[in-house]
Amino acid sequence: MAEMEGRIAASLDTHEWLVLEGPHGVVGFAYGTPHRSRAAYRWACDVSVYLEPGHRRAGLGRTLYDALLPRLHDRGYRTVLAGIALPNPASEGLHRSLGFEPVGVYRRIGWKFGAWHDVLWMQRHLGPADDPLGEPGETIATT
Repeated sequence: MAEMEGRIAASLDTHEWLVLEGPHGVVGFAYGTPHRSRAAYRWACDVSVYLEPGHRRAGLGRTLYDALLPRLHDRGYRTVLAGIALPNPASEGLHRSLGFEPVGVYRRIGWKFGAWHDVLWMQRHLGPADDPLGEPGETIATT
């Protein structure tokens, strides 16, 4: 619990963290975090979406991303990246359907469920190349 509280608090100042609740509590969440610490990467962030197993394939991942991605854009972020532990065809399909494109695979880098996994990285641009840049992390006023 303390670890999750720390993650949420660290994200909220500069990114976003959304929670989806059902009648019996939390069923999923999505968030953005810094991609890299170097200044050149400040307009990029990593995103993740998680759903309780009984709530997958019901459009809830799309619902969370549909709310998250515009908020990250409004905060000044221009590129989002998602790391997907393989195999995970459902997550790959969700990200592809939302316009994410594969950009590479890190081999045997993620330790999960007692085994090493490859991690597929996908990215999506949040606006046109000539989208005005501000310093990311704070909500940019839009007209």
